[in-house]
Amino acid sequence: MQNIFKILDSTLFQQATAAGRFHGAEIDLKDGFIHFSSAAQVRETARLHFSGRKDLVMFAIAAETLGDALKWEPSRGGQLFPHLYGALDIKLVLWVKPLVWNGVGHDFPPETFQ
Repeated sequence: MQNIFKILDSTLFQQATAAGRFHGAEIDLKDGFIHFSSAAQVRETARLHFSGRKDLVMFAIAAETLGDALKWEPSRGGQLFPHLYGALDIKLVLWVKPLVWNGVGHDFPPETFQ
């Protein structure tokens, strides 16, 4: 089982939890799919797009639970990134944890790399 990960503002995650569905952050809505990262990609995603940001969470999804709506497509440096075409049912979230900024980088939950 491969987990994929999403980093976002905690307020946006709370709104999605209340609605039962996550339609994406601003960039996801603009691009037409929800951006995810693999465990090998998530540190660089945080560094490039969330450096210095606080009040973030990260959640995990089992990639296979998303079916055909999940596509692995080339992005940064030609790497294949997981993109979800459609809304995410919040019930599929395996875990959600704070992504804490430590002044230099983010401290990732240990579950990310298990």
